Amino acid sequence: MVKRSVAVCLLFIIFGFVVKGHSLRSDEPTKHRQATSARTSSEVTLSGSIKGPDGAPLERIFIQLQNSKTKITFYVLSDKSGRYRIDNLPAGDYRVQASATGFRANVKNGVNIGVGHATTLDLTAEKSLVRWNDITIYQAKRLWPDEHGKQLIFDHCFVCHGFQTRMASVRRDADGWRDQVQFMRDSMSFSLSWRFTDQDAAEVAAYLNKLYGETSVLAKYPTEMANYKESLPPLNNQATNIVYVEYDMPGPNRMPFSGAPAKDGSVWIPNMGAANKISRLDPNSGVIQDYAVPNEGTAAVHSAVPAADGSVWLAEQGSNKLGRWDPSTKQITEFQDAYLPGKEGTESGGSRHTVRVDSKGIVWASGWPFTRFDPTTGKFHDFPEADHTYGVTFDQQGDVWFTDPGKGEIGKIDATTLKVTEWAPPTPKGYERRIAIDPEGIVWFGEYQTGKIGRFDPKTEKFKEYDLPGGADTFPYAIVIGADHGIWYSSYYEDVICRLDSNTGDITVYPFPHSENTIREFFPDPDAPGRIWYGSPSNNKVGYFYLTDSPDSRTN
Repeated sequence: MVKRSVAVCLLFIIFGFVVKGHSLRSDEPTKHRQATSARTSSEVTLSGSIKGPDGAPLERIFIQLQNSKTKITFYVLSDKSGRYRIDNLPAGDYRVQASATGFRANVKNGVNIGVGHATTLDLTAEKSLVRWNDITIYQAKRLWPDEHGKQLIFDHCFVCHGFQTRMASVRRDADGWRDQVQFMRDSMSFSLSWRFTDQDAAEVAAYLNKLYGETSVLAKYPTEMANYKESLPPLNNQATNIVYVEYDMPGPNRMPFSGAPAKDGSVWIPNMGAANKISRLDPNSGVIQDYAVPNEGTAAVHSAVPAADGSVWLAEQGSNKLGRWDPSTKQITEFQDAYLPGKEGTESGGSRHTVRVDSKGIVWASGWPFTRFDPTTGKFHDFPEADHTYGVTFDQQGDVWFTDPGKGEIGKIDATTLKVTEWAPPTPKGYERRIAIDPEGIVWFGEYQTGKIGRFDPKTEKFKEYDLPGGADTFPYAIVIGADHGIWYSSYYEDVICRLDSNTGDITVYPFPHSENTIREFFPDPDAPGRIWYGSPSNNKVGYFYLTDSPDSRTN
């Protein structure tokens, strides 16, 4: 079970994973509404079917289309008849292929989708081997041999990433794994120096060498393991009416933690780890512009959100700083919060995680501890009674709500009196992560370690909990209220995103196009109802999704 630590990521730049990105640059984003209107006349449709080698239709296969010019990638799922369809595509040339665990399909390059007519493209797929980097963390927990090194990886490494891209995708000898683990410790010393010992490092390196060294105790393919079928997550009620649109980051190992839309249509991205940057995406062109933070050493930018005045505020987990990007100078100014005496440079001594800006321009940030920053005075007001916090949001009255996984509670700060009130959910040790408030004022949050979604009514101070498919190994992380009031959450261990119907309690599961999604935060798009933004840090991508029967299916 993951340890109760907001602590962060074990970087995982380190394990050698490189994603090919496109280095595009722009100084000004395209206005969302203007671009949507301009594109209407050139939007087209692609549809078709996909079948197996026996001619039978294949369901829940991802059809992937990458625009040759912009490198923007679209994903749709085939239905139970093997049919797929995606509307509102920009006209142009595309690379088309299909993918799903256990299947491979031929790639079609230079597929021209022209203006004025719908394009049909039928595909075939063959069964393929399931590899170790295809399976989920949920499965690894059941397939890996039980040793202390395994527990250390789940407790520390999986706080920020899984095993698929940085462990199972490479082979190293014993010295190679020791070097990589040490690099991790050095890069993330603010988080690891006080809780990850030399002995821990030696055990993790030895265990990784046992799994993915020059020789391995594992079967060559996970399907050859005796308990493979029993390792599959119980994912019932899966749906296919979803579209994903994704953008590659402009450099490797950026670890994009989220994508937050601004009022000008751009999207802001924090680059976690040692990249020491925030990035601005123009969703229409795919152009991404980087802005460096001044901090020396690992800043570990955990959060970046736009404010009403056009500025962008960011939280640096590694340096206990807040930062402000100035829209006029395009430079970042940092503000240092104080560390606890004797704990300088460590996360337990001071750390900034998630940042939000209220209607008055006051900046609130979770971490160790929760803090309030007034830009006009340059002063922090820390809340020691909320000393280990994570998610942040505002209610309709302007008060601040947060999760306190250190205590296993959720809390509220009165924005006027600064009084802190906290409540404990019925199930203890839930490690509450993200938090959201619906239009009726109901508070929703994920119970990461117990596999539940919590509901809290501030008027009655009553809790209700919803058990999730997969149980305690679901690990719900990101959470947001959808345009239709559905409660969306990401399942960190199962590589899916899900929607909880707040009226019926029913849960619909949607496959995600990559293993190791590691999605940790959702943002709704205010200009596109039904569109929800995310970052997939392990896959080095940022994107959004929407349902084909949502309003955004007409304005993609």
